[in-house]
Amino acid sequence: MSGLLERARSVFKRRPKNEEDDDESQFDDQRDDRFDDDERFDRDDRGPISPVVGPNGVETTRPQQHHGQPHHAQPQHHPNKPGQHHGHPHQPANHHPPRPQTGDGQQPLPQVPATRSGQLEIALHNNTNSSTVYASITGQAIDRNNALFLLSSDAETPYYPSSPSATGTKLAQDISIQLGRPGNTVYATIPRLAGGRIWFSIDRPLVFALNPGPGLVEPSIFNNADPNHSTNFGFAEFTFNSFQIFANISYVDFVGLPVALSLEDTNGSTQHVSGIGANGLETIAQGLRAQTAKDGRRWSSLIVPRNNGQTLRVLSPNSAILLNPSFFQTYWTDYVNAVYDRYASQRLTIDTQASYGRVSGQVVNGNLNFGAGGTFPRPTAADIFSCSSGPFATGSNAEANAIIPRLAAAFNRSTLLVSSEQPDGVGPKRYYREATTNHYARIVHAANLDGHGYAFPYDDVTPTGGVPQEGAVFSYSPALMTVSVGGRHAHA
Repeated sequence: MSGLLERARSVFKRRPKNEEDDDESQFDDQRDDRFDDDERFDRDDRGPISPVVGPNGVETTRPQQHHGQPHHAQPQHHPNKPGQHHGHPHQPANHHPPRPQTGDGQQPLPQVPATRSGQLEIALHNNTNSSTVYASITGQAIDRNNALFLLSSDAETPYYPSSPSATGTKLAQDISIQLGRPGNTVYATIPRLAGGRIWFSIDRPLVFALNPGPGLVEPSIFNNADPNHSTNFGFAEFTFNSFQIFANISYVDFVGLPVALSLEDTNGSTQHVSGIGANGLETIAQGLRAQTAKDGRRWSSLIVPRNNGQTLRVLSPNSAILLNPSFFQTYWTDYVNAVYDRYASQRLTIDTQASYGRVSGQVVNGNLNFGAGGTFPRPTAADIFSCSSGPFATGSNAEANAIIPRLAAAFNRSTLLVSSEQPDGVGPKRYYREATTNHYARIVHAANLDGHGYAFPYDDVTPTGGVPQEGAVFSYSPALMTVSVGGRHAHA
């Protein structure tokens, strides 16, 4: 047992690790969920897609099958199950990255050392200027047949709700953990969880509810009637099972409160994901406005303002398209045509970074044909931003499923006219350099203090031996994970 864990456990739950006198909030409490008249979306009641638990307790949600990192095995695809973290069935699924598994001749994975009988300590750090910051931890308890898990407000007691008879039923227990004054650290204890999320909000706690199943009704950024719609919130995602912990920050659906991760191993080494700084959200908003001024596209419409003009959150292009299918409708057309014209006369080679090795394809009869790896028609803007529809929808062809992440990532990063070798022919310095590209991803990466974070679903596609871009921490032997909110004094 590490010395750090010993120290963590010596601090009783929900007590400050340290205190600072600065109690002045940097966040204005005024909220507005309206867009400017010329930037208004057609909204409807949309909510999270139900996550699905696959083998070994690995949770998957569309569109994350068969991701890019060669050292991550691919989660199995299963149809959505009812009653798992749902409420509004059409919100874009948040990305949970693949977790290493055995297979393909790999050595068996080591087991996580016993930590309080399969429990893990998580330090929740208030890195804002506010004393009204809240956290909630949700997931699926692997050792209880993936039962819905909620952590009570004491940051220690598990809450396994029973199935209610009606939708939208209020929780029977308080799951809002108060983080206290700026600089405070609260220690939370969790069991092994799949599909875990650590939610943060400022000024008011998030409101969750239950549907029959039980299924958790999570906060929605799309439904005006949702009680959390005008609340400033964010989250980190993780899975903690018998052989690892894997956690990441995600901007796949939106950018909100700054969240950062640190993970210490039992051997004393530490990994960091810095996230955006305290002013990072406004930096992203400014970047989107500048891009709109440059190309005339509606990047600035991704900004959700408060009624005082400050930024509440920024939506991803995929989220915007789900709200209004006409959004960005023709944005990629010229680029896609140029790509398909080029590969009508030369071959495109993709390293699947899997048992299929390097596969080559060429445009035949208007479609990009990889032989046994499948045929890919021209993608639309919705296909490219979502990475999950049209030619990027995964299915029964495993080789095609290995091609999809790398092809989708190459479109989002606009590297297909730079090199015919993907992903190894192009490094991060050449990502997002074309006039037509995923400028949301470009601006989000630039705003992150270390440049890392999931800005689109296949942002974990990495050249062999290259530097990952996705903003994740991982360990077979975790000692303590610290999740910070607010962006102040963030590790860069």
